[in-house]
Amino acid sequence: MKKFLFRPAAAADVESARGWYEREREGLGDEFLDEVRTTVQSVLAMPEAYPVMKRQTRRALVRRFPYGLFYRIVADTIVFVACFHTSRNPESWKRRR
Repeated sequence: MKKFLFRPAAAADVESARGWYEREREGLGDEFLDEVRTTVQSVLAMPEAYPVMKRQTRRALVRRFPYGLFYRIVADTIVFVACFHTSRNPESWKRRR
C-alpha cells in the first residue's frame, strides 16, 4: 500500500461535506466519512485503476454519495487534492496544485 496525504483544501472539502450531511440527518456525516475512507483504501490498493480527468489528476467516485476524490500519484505517495460534489464546476478542482 502506498503512503498518502490530504492537501488542506481536500481535507476541508471532506469536512465541509461531512458537516452538511450531518446537518441533514444525524449520523449521515459519519456514513459519508466511512465511504470516503473506503474510497481512499480502494485508491491506495489500486491507484492506477481510476480514470485520469486532467493531466495526471485522477478521480475515484465515493459510493452512495455524489462526490469524487481527486488525486495524483507522486512517486510513492497518493496526494488527494480535492473532494468535490459531482455537480460542481470541474474548473474549480483543476486549479488546485
